[in-house]
Amino acid sequence: MDERNMTVITTIHLLGFQIPPSMTFLVFFLFLFFYFVTICGNLLIITLVPYSKSLHSPMYFFLSQLSASDILLATDVVPTMLRAVLENTTTVSVSHCIAQFYFFAATETLECLLLTAMSYDRYVAICKPLHYTLLMSHQFCWITVIMSWSLSFLAVLVSTLTISTLQFCGPNIIDHFFCDLDPILQLSCSDTTIVQLESTSMSLLFAVIPFCIIIVSYVYIIITILEIPSITGRQKVFSTCSSHLTVVSIFYGTIVCVYLIPSRGQSWDITKFLSLLYTVVTPLLNPIIYSLRNKELKQVVRKIINCHLTS
Repeated sequence: MDERNMTVITTIHLLGFQIPPSMTFLVFFLFLFFYFVTICGNLLIITLVPYSKSLHSPMYFFLSQLSASDILLATDVVPTMLRAVLENTTTVSVSHCIAQFYFFAATETLECLLLTAMSYDRYVAICKPLHYTLLMSHQFCWITVIMSWSLSFLAVLVSTLTISTLQFCGPNIIDHFFCDLDPILQLSCSDTTIVQLESTSMSLLFAVIPFCIIIVSYVYIIITILEIPSITGRQKVFSTCSSHLTVVSIFYGTIVCVYLIPSRGQSWDITKFLSLLYTVVTPLLNPIIYSLRNKELKQVVRKIINCHLTS
């Protein structure tokens, strides 16, 4: 038997970013600040949506679920990354690494489904306004959200359980700041064909197909907007979906660069930077984009601030 196959590893070293010692505390506090703003911004949206009656609509309901997903994603990735920054490298158990991948993949899958539901909401609101109340009922929204959460965590569980049956051998080093699928599989001395097939199938079902649905929805939305005679009317209608379109572009743009563009031509530094965009920057930007580009959210925040100042 191969000597490598006999060396089963139980711990994994995450190399992180390999930052110079003089920059360690600056980068650490920068990422800690990002994490703090991410948690506060998303918690603010989760709190505001049920608080204000003006935000009791399907769009804001889905937005609050997206904020919950962003909090889970950031909490799964950032604490380990902060440890890696401080220690220059950090050690985690194989089970911890697989668990981190599970929550990362589940929240990314959930975000794909929620963004798809939000695009359908915008499609119905703009293209079928007379049927909006019927099609986007309270019951439909709850069923959509429950199915999105359930499908995301159950589907990813299948491939995660398969990964947990693999045997992992040395060297026990991952040149990344969190446990993604490819780095984990590179440590395996077992046959990973089944895992790769499951991963490809899941990506097709929960990333590619939802993205196609979003594209089709916006094709119909753009056609409907172009049929509006006045420029002011077009701008007003488009502004209702501009925030969602911005978030979708950032989210899917970085995922395409990391997972669909062949990695052979990319250095690990580029891969880490792109991964940083959708694991840290996107959860940070989502509440900011929706808050800055949404009048109703800004009005609710102003109302709360004015009430506190008055009291």
